Amino acid sequence: MALKPIQHDDGADGFEITEPLCAVFRRHLKDLGQKYTPERAQVLDTLIQLDDIFEAEDLQKALAEQGRRVSKATIYRTLKLLLESGIIQKVLYDSDQAHYQLAYGRRPRDLVIRLDTKEAIPIEVPELEALRERLCEELGLRCAGHRLQIYATE
Repeated sequence: MALKPIQHDDGADGFEITEPLCAVFRRHLKDLGQKYTPERAQVLDTLIQLDDIFEAEDLQKALAEQGRRVSKATIYRTLKLLLESGIIQKVLYDSDQAHYQLAYGRRPRDLVIRLDTKEAIPIEVPELEALRERLCEELGLRCAGHRLQIYATE
């Protein structure tokens, strides 16, 4: 299920279920005239279980550990489709290797990326979320999300 961030009256954050991720992915594939194959379903299920920043190789290893046989080419094609659908987003460490994280239905996950160690440190910037909302409102738009990545080194 996809989760939508909500703010409770007491100020605590929470999530509400909006739509299953597989339904979002199926709709995107249908719009492209493609099928929701068992292999694509396995890739989606596995990356949801990873629930962290991952590389394609991490995904392939997790699939293999589960006894699932999905080719590297299928993994890369599926990641591209998942990016296009907004289910995942790229996390940019450097230009050498693509990293991804689950994005759909989640609070924005802003990061400080340590260039020296490749560590991704999640940060919360409430002022940024308020600014994002204000800017979209002024433009008559509904905010669909944002991404902040700060690159730092010791």
